[in-house]
Formats: sequence, C-alpha cells, structure tokens
Amino acid sequence: MPDADRPQELPARLLTDPEMINACRVRDFAQVFRLVKTRAGIYPSMIARRCELTPSRVGEVIAGRRQLLHMDVIERIADGLRIPGDMLGLARRPWETPQALVVTEREAPQQPEPEKQTPDSLPGPDVDSILALATRTSLSAATLEAFRSSIEDYWRRDDQHGGEALRPAIVGQLRYVAGLLKESRPPSIQNGLYGIAAELARLTGWTYFDARQYNQARAYFTEALQLAKEIDDRQFMANVLACMSLQATYQDKPADSLALVTAAQDQARSALGTTPRVLSMLSMREAFAHATLGNRDSTHRAIGEAHRHFERIHPRDPDPSWVAYFDEPKLIVDTGIAHGRLGEAATAEPLIADALRREDRTNQRGRAFHTFWLARTQLDQGKLDQACHTATQALEPASAVASERVSGHLAPGVRSLRTGRDLQRFVLAVCPGPPEMPFGTAPQRPAGPPAAVLPLVEHQAAGL
Repeated sequence: MPDADRPQELPARLLTDPEMINACRVRDFAQVFRLVKTRAGIYPSMIARRCELTPSRVGEVIAGRRQLLHMDVIERIADGLRIPGDMLGLARRPWETPQALVVTEREAPQQPEPEKQTPDSLPGPDVDSILALATRTSLSAATLEAFRSSIEDYWRRDDQHGGEALRPAIVGQLRYVAGLLKESRPPSIQNGLYGIAAELARLTGWTYFDARQYNQARAYFTEALQLAKEIDDRQFMANVLACMSLQATYQDKPADSLALVTAAQDQARSALGTTPRVLSMLSMREAFAHATLGNRDSTHRAIGEAHRHFERIHPRDPDPSWVAYFDEPKLIVDTGIAHGRLGEAATAEPLIADALRREDRTNQRGRAFHTFWLARTQLDQGKLDQACHTATQALEPASAVASERVSGHLAPGVRSLRTGRDLQRFVLAVCPGPPEMPFGTAPQRPAGPPAAVLPLVEHQAAGL
C-alpha cells in the first residue's frame, strides 16, 4: 500500500539527465529547482513545502539571489525531492534502500557476559535514589552561589573544549536541581533554584546546538523558557529567545530568527533593570537575522543600535552573569560577521581581524569560529593566499574544541572557491598532503588532529 506521506519520486529520466547530474554535482540549486519544475512538474511552492523552506526563499534561489550552503538544508532538499545522496555529495540516504531489502545480520547466540564489578565502596544507583528520597537537603544562599559558580565553570570549559564531554555532568546537575524544586522552601531559595535550573537547561540546549543537534537543543531551550517564566525573569527569557534566534539562522530559517529575536527584545524592554549590555547583545542578534534575510538597511540600523547601547554601558551596571561574555571584542567581531553575511567583505575583514587580536586566547571555539569567518571574508575578496594562511591558523584552535558548528564553517568557504586550482590550494592548506599529490587525489589525513575539520573538507571537495 503506498505511503501517502512519502514524497513523489523524481522521474528516472530527470535523475539520469547530464544537466541534472551536473547541477547536483556543483550544488547549483537554482538549476536543480528549475529542472525539477520544468521536467517533473513540481512547482516552487511544492518544492518549498517538501524541503521545509519558505516559498520566497525558493524564489530567491531560482532567481540567483541566494545560495543554499548549510548541510542540513542540503540534506532536506535531498530527502524532500528524493535526490540520491551521492548526486549531492552526501552519504546514502535512509530512504534509498527499500525496507523489504534491508538485510539484517543473523544474531549469534548470546554468550553470558561476566557481570562487571563495581567498586565495593560505591552504592548502586537504586540505593542512591532511595537515599536522596530519604534526605532533605538544607539549602542556603551559599549553596545557590556554589551552583552558579559551577555553571560559570561549565561555560568556561565549554569555550575551551566544547560541550560534548560536559553535557552528562550538566544534565545530571539539572536533574538534581529539578528534584530540589519539588520540595517547599523559602521564596528566595526557591526562586534561586528556578533560575539555576533555567540556566542549566539553557546550557544543555547550547551544547546540543553547538553539536548541530537542533531538535534536542530546541527542547532544552523551551524548558529553560518555562523555568524562567515561573519566576518572571524576563531578561533571562530574552537571553533564551536570543539563543533560539541564533539557532534559526543556522537552520536557514531567517524569518523565524527575526521573530524570535523581536520577542526577546520585547521581553527585555518589559523587564525592570535591563542593562545596556543585554540590549546591545540583542540588537546584534537582530542584525544577524536581518543580514541572513538580506535586509541591508535593517542590518545597518540594528548594528548602529547595538553600538549605541554598548556606549551606554557603565562598570557598575547590574549585568547578569550570562551576558558578561559580550565585551567590546565580541561586539566588534559580531559587527564584522553581520557585514560578512551581507557580502560586505571589505568592511567585515578589518573588524574581525581587530577583534581576533583582542580576544581571550583561552576561548578556543570563539577564536576558531572567528578565524574561519576572517578566511571567508578574504575568500570573498579573492585574497586566496591570505585566506589559505588564515584558514590554516584556524585549525589549531578548531582541533582543540569538539564543535560541529565550528567545523561546519569550512563548508561555505570551500563552496566559495571558483576553480579547481583554487580548491586544490585551499584544501591542501587546511588538509596538507604530499607535495606531489595531483589535484583530484583524495588528500591523506595527516598524523596531527584536526579530525573534526578534515572529513568536512574532504566531503565538500568531493561534492564541489
């Protein structure tokens, strides 16, 4: 029985047409969409629905005014239009193998495994749960401060190493604090616990966002919003909405991004005592959303507002701890990135370079992320030698942090190269191999680590 929800297959004659094959190989989605419309009768509105894009975005792509570069968007196009993965340089898609033909390995008889021994001095998890139920935890202001200090430490280590290894500890502490909330306590302690739980939920969501696991991230961000709403902490609700707005830009959903950051600004303005630093950060997130939409004037206006708010900052402002990261180098680099998103590479490059000179060198992810952006602006200006040198400099901090989000920034850079020789020089700069290796030969992985980065470059090189 046919599945009514399953997208219609493209005609075989279209998938085997040399014009379609070449358009997919170079990821020319303007041509792909035009061919799908004329040869398969799938109109832009249906393309948009199948690929989870807006109709206006599809129209911009067909008109040549916008490129689609994010891997999750490319995967949605492959799945929505039923384009085989290898045509777009992707892995084989799950739907390419009919369920009836999936081969399952015959299971060997299970041999009883010897029971793993745990240290005799540690109680089992069931005993831990019983003891937790039987013990009433006495909390004080000092206890809350200890929780906050641990959260600040999590953020510091997340900047240095990424959040993948930290997530189990963060989730464990979130569950522990959620358990404490079930007991009645004085309002000051109870409200403090809600704030701590909200921050732990946001931090968990952030680690999933940085790993590009967007559904999980959204679930935890939503939980953080609900917890903050319990105590009417509107500044923190604005902070969470700003995180969700940033995620929407990565998912190529700029309209959602703008709606979320506008809601964040509404929350911040309605809160008592919202500081200029918070307002500056939110204006910069608004600039990102407008830049992703291609709204040049609105982006420039939001950048101007971010700088005007920042100029009003006073050292004695009661800034929340979660906005302390938004210092002057962060304002400058974000300004450069917003200009870069608009294609204003000549304006963006000196701003990002200046911020990199002033950034905290322990922030490995930030430095890798921003150095990749600097390379991107240099590529956009045709400064290939500088871009290759800058990209190489980015590999050291990139290899020190487990961040799918950072490694993903090589993809647009590789796609920006215009010739095979350009691609060869760029790939060899970030993925060095034997000097005699001819172009078209897969580069060998060096002994050194940037393992998180190199597969992405190789994959993009194969698909360009």
